[in-house]
Amino acid sequence: MNRRDFLNAAAVSAVTPTLLRAMPEGTRIRGKAEHVISIWLGGGMGQIDTFDPKRRGDPKKKIAGSYYDSIPTAVQGVSLCEHLKALAPRMDRVTAVRTVNHAVIDEHAAATNWMHVGRPVSGTVVYPSLGSIIAHERGAAADGAPPYVLIGYPNSSRGPGFLGARDSYLYLTDTGRGPAGLSRPEGIDGDRQSRRERFLASLREQQRNVPDQRLRDYDAAIDQSLKLSGPDFMRSFQLEEEKADLRNRYGGEFGQRCLLARRLCESGVRFIEVSHNLNFLNGAGWDVHNSGILQQHALIQELDTAMAALIDDLEARKMLDKTLIVVTSEFGRPPEFDSGGGRGHQGSAFSCILAGGGLKHCGAYGETDELAKKIVRDPVSVPDFFATIHAALGVDYAKYLYDGDRPVPVTDNGKPIAALFA
Repeated sequence: MNRRDFLNAAAVSAVTPTLLRAMPEGTRIRGKAEHVISIWLGGGMGQIDTFDPKRRGDPKKKIAGSYYDSIPTAVQGVSLCEHLKALAPRMDRVTAVRTVNHAVIDEHAAATNWMHVGRPVSGTVVYPSLGSIIAHERGAAADGAPPYVLIGYPNSSRGPGFLGARDSYLYLTDTGRGPAGLSRPEGIDGDRQSRRERFLASLREQQRNVPDQRLRDYDAAIDQSLKLSGPDFMRSFQLEEEKADLRNRYGGEFGQRCLLARRLCESGVRFIEVSHNLNFLNGAGWDVHNSGILQQHALIQELDTAMAALIDDLEARKMLDKTLIVVTSEFGRPPEFDSGGGRGHQGSAFSCILAGGGLKHCGAYGETDELAKKIVRDPVSVPDFFATIHAALGVDYAKYLYDGDRPVPVTDNGKPIAALFA
């Protein structure tokens, strides 16, 4: 490459992000969903034992394959594991994306980060999570509600990264009581609270122009917490308002989290992550090495019960087309069994699930080989999967955000699964 060629190439590289940002909106795929309920299966859900079943294997004989039998679904040619009985007749409203893939297999933290921020770890940029980007781009769906709520495990993978505290999550410790930090301490009645707020206002009046962005974010967090501590938002956590029959249909603790997620959507929350990693069921959660696989079916059944109830509940309330349900995990599991009869990790091909959200569902998208180990057709990168979620929410997946003056693509240049959009 001579000097002129080098300068031309450099000029094109510099202009490309600007061109991408300047593309007419009509060229983008834009869905009409308003909310996301993202279910996180910590540990690594095995696709071959759930949403991409293959021939039956045998851990004792070291024959690779599925741990369970498969059953047909409402979509011809699409089968599920036998423990997903409730979801099977509802798969016309669901798409199991069977060909998601990334390069991390042996490190849970790195894979968790990748599946929350949509790209590998960088040494120079702290990337925002999917939830924080949607909070940043769409905000809350109603005044008096936070844009992003986390029911599960708070850590940097779920956080706002370079976007700052304004786009972080509200963390719940108790699904029945709501955030402890939003409840007034005993002895603080309405009059005393009003005096405190007037005092805060007078302090702000004395220093109107705050130069530090971190302090401005802190002030914004105070304002939001005062708004959220009111009775309207806190009522979302009163699950006892729901009929007993509906609560029972959702099932146990995880199901009640999903029910709460639906109520939070109704209150105006844009993005809710619900963690399902209840280790006491099998001692290992979804990370089914060795004997952890023996009770894996209990986790699958809990997921099945709660997700089917959530689909029905949203549909009955005419909210399903406006609410995108997403199910993700760090990676999948290989078809081979380990020395203890369980499974290791697999990032080369695994399943992530989409339901509702106004998408054109097809039961399953993409195809893996006879053991769900290699991708045969329609690979979907993590950025592609994230771009699909962004597109469903009407977020510009080709947009660039900025870490200072550094442009950062929203989805690491992912492209939505066009077949899922009518």
